[in-house]
This record gives sequence, structure tokens and C-alpha cells, in this order.
Amino acid sequence: MFYRCLVEHTEEMMPIVYTPTVGKACQLYGTIYRKPRGLFLSINDRGHLYEMICNWPEIDVKAIVATDGERILGLGDLGAYGMGIPVGKLSLYTALGGIPPEQLLPVMLDVGTNNEALLNDPLYIGLRQKRATGQVYDDFIDEFMEAVRRRYGQDTLIQFEDFGNHNAFRFLEKYRDKFCMFNDDIQGTASVAAAGVFASLKITGKKLRDNVFLFQGAGEANLGIATLLSLAMQEEGATKEEADSKMWLVDSKGLLVKDRPKGGITGHKAVFAKEHAPVETLEEAVKTIKPTAIIGAAAVPHAFTEGIIRDMAAFNERPIIFALSNPTSMSECSAEEAYNFSEARCVFASGSPFDPVVYNGKTLYPGQGNNAYIFPGVALAAITCGIRHISEKVFLTAAQTLAGLVTEENLSNGRVYPPLQTIRECSIQIATSIAEEVYRDKQASYYPEPEDKMEFIRDYVYSTDYECFVPETWQWKKPEEK
Repeated sequence: MFYRCLVEHTEEMMPIVYTPTVGKACQLYGTIYRKPRGLFLSINDRGHLYEMICNWPEIDVKAIVATDGERILGLGDLGAYGMGIPVGKLSLYTALGGIPPEQLLPVMLDVGTNNEALLNDPLYIGLRQKRATGQVYDDFIDEFMEAVRRRYGQDTLIQFEDFGNHNAFRFLEKYRDKFCMFNDDIQGTASVAAAGVFASLKITGKKLRDNVFLFQGAGEANLGIATLLSLAMQEEGATKEEADSKMWLVDSKGLLVKDRPKGGITGHKAVFAKEHAPVETLEEAVKTIKPTAIIGAAAVPHAFTEGIIRDMAAFNERPIIFALSNPTSMSECSAEEAYNFSEARCVFASGSPFDPVVYNGKTLYPGQGNNAYIFPGVALAAITCGIRHISEKVFLTAAQTLAGLVTEENLSNGRVYPPLQTIRECSIQIATSIAEEVYRDKQASYYPEPEDKMEFIRDYVYSTDYECFVPETWQWKKPEEK
């Protein structure tokens, strides 16, 4: 009944099951906690994680969402209260991806918290200690990954969710070629943002490689988006150097430029550092670079000011403005601000839902660039095809497929994503496209190869239909026949 409600009323229920309400639920998790609904693994349990996982009653787990609670949405370190995220995500695996709920496992990897308010909260359910770091933390994550493989097999999908930036990238690089895993904050966000950009091109009339992107923030989400857009440009024929040159990022110390005086640039950020004079603010960067698109995913509320939006509208006939930070309180701007300050010429998308906006008598429906358009379809493909390692190409295929599902009517109403009510069908379409690709590229491990892959995937999808038993006739009847 729960999943039937989600499937039939997706657009209405999504903001309750997931963003923005899930953020509030995580913040208040200690006051609403009634039963586990997932598996809590403490760093104090290391050495026994396999036995702990064996306590989970289901033996055929196909997908796990795991977090250590360090960077929950745009809310920061919520420790064990972050369990609301895996629970919410996996509810959407079933409702939007059709994956049977008994095959899904939410996991909280409790290593402590640096949130003083939680450490002093008498209702806090997690470890009351500062976060473990260093080798002991890495060994704990290693043991968890091996324990999952030992218990459920090498095909079980593990989705990393809401880890801190400093851990998210290195774990992705460490495990992506050893396990069936992905990081939704990096790759899922990149895929849904890229899909919105691809759909936007139908409005702006530009080729992807003719755009210049400016990102507010240089964390895992924006670096993932920039990397995937660069890959897509390369598929259009651009060189890697040419594609990377179109990606500009601003972090807390200003524009990413080489030899900038306010702190060095290391790690994944260095790829996108430019030979350019230092620029300290986003406003200045917009005026200097004159981008065709600005994308925010760094949880800096109101970062897209009236001046920035008006400048974008002055440089571009149809500026692309994506305010992707969650929850709503962290959004870079509202839909109303974006449309009003750009004279309704912008192509707008947000991470959290916004109500329709009426401008000069025309109703515009802002697109919601929610990862839920992507991760259920990717997971559905991984589970049904036995994908051992999930490549960036998988996420590019997902983005291209999703963009192809946006209709002319959607675009005319301001949408760059299909209506939320259609996400389950979108997931099946995405999974089918990925299945075609992985079997063609010999990346699938389940054989024989299905001749009709869409039919094969639809046969797997969890159904919320049910029948009523009528004792007086001892016959099974469908509800409408009762």
C-alpha cells in the first residue's frame, strides 16, 4: 500500500519522501525514531561487520545505500541521524525504479560526529564521539565493502551517499574498479544536471561545445557535473583540453585559477584551474567570463543574486540557470527570482521543488533536477544486467536518454525534465538504454543476453497491484471485481 501510494501520487509524495522533507526528518531523527528500518554499523563493531550484516533478515539483497552522515544534503554533519537518507533513497528505488523492497538495505556507517549540538542532544542515537579519521576509518570502510561482497556476492550494488568531499572522491576512485558501486552525489548529480543541460539546448539552439559553464562551488557535485559535461563535449568531437576549457568553477576562495594567491588548488579541482587573473567573487566571475550557463550545487543560499541573474540575461538571449542545492532553504535562487530577473527568458531548473510561476500571463513550470530521475534507472540496469563496474559512460547514457524523454510541450512550459509522475517509466527507459550499451560493450555479466531488453526489465519490475481474498466465495478477485 505504501509503494502503491508513491507510484500513483509520485509528484505529490516525492517532496515528502525525499527532498526537502527528508532533510528535516534527518535533523529531527532522534525525536521520530521508532524502529531501525535499516542496519546501523558502528566503527566499534569493526572486526565483526560480516556477522553484523548476517543479522539482517533478508538473504537476497541486491542494492545497498550507505552513508556516514558527514554531509547530509546541504545541512552538514548529522551523524547517525543521516540514516533518513538511505531509507528515503531506497524507498525511491522501489517506487521509481521498481526494485523489490526486500532486496534493498539502508546502512548507516556510524563513525561519530563533529556536530556539537548532536553530541549534547540527549536523544541522539549515534556514537557520542568525534569522527574517526585516518587509517582506522579507512579500514572500517574496507571491511564493510568486503563483508557485503562476502554476504551478498560481487554483484550487489553499493551506492555511496552524502560522504564528505574529502572522502567521496577517493572512495569512488578506490572502489569503482573493485566493486559494483557509484557515488550519487558525484555521478548521479552530474547525470541529472547534464540531462537538464542537454534538454536546454533544444531551447537555446546551441551545440553543447558552444556553451561556457560557470559553477558556484567546486565540491563533489559540481566537479562531477563538469567532468560529465566535458565527456559529452568530447563525444561531440571536442578535445579534452577544449572541453575542460569551457568549465569554470568558483569556490570559497574565488575562481579556480592557477597560482591564485588565496590558497592552492589540489586534487580533482586542479583539472579545471585556468591560466587567468585571480577573481574573488561569483559576481565578478560572471561579469568577466560571461558564461552561457551558471550552475550552483554548493549549498550557498541566495548565491545567484538579482545582479547575477540580470547579467546572465544581458549576455544571453536564453541563459541557463540551474540552482541545484538542497533542501529548498539552500537554493541559490528561487524560480520566481530567476524568471522575474531574466524577464522569463532563462532556462531554469532547481534541486528542490518550486511552485509554478506566472509571468506576463504565461505559467512556467520550473524543472526539478532531482537525482531520482537517474539513480533508480541506473540501479535497475545494474541489478538486471549484472553490471560489475559502473562507468561514467553509463551516467552519460542515462543523461542522454532522460533528455530525449523531454517533449516539446514540456519545453514550452519551461520544463527541462519530464513530469515527476512519469519517473518510473523514465527509469525503465534509462535502464533499457544502459542494458543495450553494456551488452554491446561486454560489460554485462548475466547471460543469455535478453533479446527484448525492455520486456526483460519490465518483467523484473516490482508490481504494487494486489488482489483481495473473498472468503464467502473462496475465489481470488481483483479489487474492482469485489
